[in-house]
Amino acid sequence: MSLRIHNTLTRALEDFSPIEPGHVRMYVCGITVYDLCHVGHARANVAFDLVQRWLRMSGYRVTFVRNITDIDDKIIRRAVENGEAVRELTDRMIAEMHRDFDALGLERPTHEPRATDYVPQMLSIVKQLEDKGLAYRAPAGDVNYAVRRFADYGKLSGKTLDELHAGERVAVLEGKEDPLDFVLWKSAKPTEPPDAQWDSAYGKGRPGWHIECSAMACALLGQTFDIHGGGADLQFPHHENEIAQSEGANGVPLARFWMHNGFVNIDNEKMSKSLGNFFTVREVLRKFDAETLRFFIVRAHYRSPLNYSDVHLDDARGALKRLYTALDLVAPASVAIDWAQPPAAAFKAAMDNDFGTPDAVAVLFELASEVNRSKSAETAGLLKALGACLGILQGDPQQFLRAGAGIDETTVAAMIEQRAAAKKAKNFAEADRIRQELLGRGVVLKDSPSGTTWEAAS
Repeated sequence: MSLRIHNTLTRALEDFSPIEPGHVRMYVCGITVYDLCHVGHARANVAFDLVQRWLRMSGYRVTFVRNITDIDDKIIRRAVENGEAVRELTDRMIAEMHRDFDALGLERPTHEPRATDYVPQMLSIVKQLEDKGLAYRAPAGDVNYAVRRFADYGKLSGKTLDELHAGERVAVLEGKEDPLDFVLWKSAKPTEPPDAQWDSAYGKGRPGWHIECSAMACALLGQTFDIHGGGADLQFPHHENEIAQSEGANGVPLARFWMHNGFVNIDNEKMSKSLGNFFTVREVLRKFDAETLRFFIVRAHYRSPLNYSDVHLDDARGALKRLYTALDLVAPASVAIDWAQPPAAAFKAAMDNDFGTPDAVAVLFELASEVNRSKSAETAGLLKALGACLGILQGDPQQFLRAGAGIDETTVAAMIEQRAAAKKAKNFAEADRIRQELLGRGVVLKDSPSGTTWEAAS
């Protein structure tokens, strides 16, 4: 069976083939770097890490672009609150993002563009839209997109213009011809710092959020590419607006396939910062190891809601422990996957069906059971090799099982860094708390003049 992907644009499962044979070009909306990553970010980025891994496993060359939004209202507000430059804040948060993503086993994208490096390309698109009558200058200096002048607006989300009344989605703002219009270029405000402004034909200002992705995607992947991905919350208005901008300017489809991962729910309510019911990845990794968090995400289908709780993470850790127990029972042989072999074929069929990780994970448990029965090194090797397709089961089984709570080396190292920072800041209570937390999870710290090391408690 060939790979089939659910296309949000057509609301159907479709056979996938790239525009350029053998080469997939994929763009995924990254995060806005003003704070630490939360579980929603983890869910989205693990989902698309799985997508690009399976595409490569399927023999495609993949150009994977995941952007970084490093200029935005929230970023400016946070930088001003902190009394630091915008670039200083975003550099720091990007480093923290990489720390979390590396812990989760995310492979780095081919390109990771920062929005601020593509302002000239954004301004070029704005001019194209203005020249085509799809954008207009507001009295206060902003440049807005005229939504009602783009005939296909709403085709991704399925929303009609009649459904989008003033006051329901956006307040009527001064300078807009229609409350549905959105900003392409924001004029600089007197209260905003100089490092959040660029010169343009429209005066000093900065780009709107939506135009950033249009510019970066088209600059790095071309005017039409294969896959555009992101969270379900981005489908409208962000991705809808990307389509309006890009297709309005270029006159060709932006992406052939649109993919959206499901929400993370807490107590059956969508996790969001506005509701205050979110957890950062860093907070979760204080209680659970990174591979358990990844496995918790992997074993749910990417389009399904993901119900977050400590109980579910405990269950994921127990399930992962069962897989590692099989790998600890017999040393896995190094095997090349034979996709004609029934377990591998079943795994492939699951992944080729819109990246069906629940069924793929079920194959792993069947293999683990077979390892327990047969003690076959080849079966253990296949278990490990298929696990690699999902970015799991590549650690030392004894280390994972010995850790008890499942804290891996990456997580321990991160907590040791946090403890060192606390000691440097003379926050000895926090440093002691981290030591006790690690001890409670079976990790003993040993301080010496050369640094801190650790070992599993006996």
